[in-house]
Amino acid sequence: MPASLYLVATPIGNLEDITLRALRVLKEADVIACEDTRQTGKLLAHFGIDKPTVSYHDHNEAARTQELLARLVAGAQVALVSDAGTPLISDPGYRLVIAAIAAGIPVVPVPGASAVLSALAGAGLPTDAYRYGGFLPVKSTQRRKLLESLRAETCTLIFYEAPHRILDTLADIASLLGDRPVVVARELTKFYEEFLRGTAEQVRVQLAARPSVKGEITLLIGKGAPVAATNSVEEAVHELEEAGIPRMDAIKQVARDRGLSKRDVYKQIM
Repeated sequence: MPASLYLVATPIGNLEDITLRALRVLKEADVIACEDTRQTGKLLAHFGIDKPTVSYHDHNEAARTQELLARLVAGAQVALVSDAGTPLISDPGYRLVIAAIAAGIPVVPVPGASAVLSALAGAGLPTDAYRYGGFLPVKSTQRRKLLESLRAETCTLIFYEAPHRILDTLADIASLLGDRPVVVARELTKFYEEFLRGTAEQVRVQLAARPSVKGEITLLIGKGAPVAATNSVEEAVHELEEAGIPRMDAIKQVARDRGLSKRDVYKQIM
């Protein structure tokens, strides 16, 4: 392999989901940068791969980026992995990728398992368009603010959520977004994999009846029925301006609420 930075996707649960290409790249790499060397060590041992590993996580990303970049510039083949799934997708690695690109080092994705795509494929929600939002905010106020800002979204929304917060999050979705279809995909590819489907309140009731909620969760929210506007675009913008919202912000909000482009709203109010 030429000196390159390889972004290697690893299994999200079932070890059989690793690709033949991923195994070859890991075997041929000079060093493997891991989110957690202990976790990756189990994977490497399972497949009989004996290669040097270094930690690369949120707390040492800045310093380790320079170290790994120096190796790349010197001609090393570096493989970057996260604990599970595709590197950089809600996991460390962005700094290293940007640094490698700036230094003229090829960045090579080695695709494989992804909780986002696995959940979307099995959820039974529309797949023609989706928006991945990473982890939802921990604090209730910020989480509710984010969910409220997504009211007008017409695509499937996908988030990661912690099991100890999922009940509160589903309650927020029910109160802010109404009876939209919701899917909780839990423990994907693992022994206890399951998909819970229904409205946010229906799914919340199912989970609340359990002694506890465990496992990794991918949360999907379907689009709601379009809300009929009761006033014109011009009136809507004017009402927001009277409420103290700057004109351009008012145009953006009306466009978002009605599924229009900012240009269309601007033309109508002119």
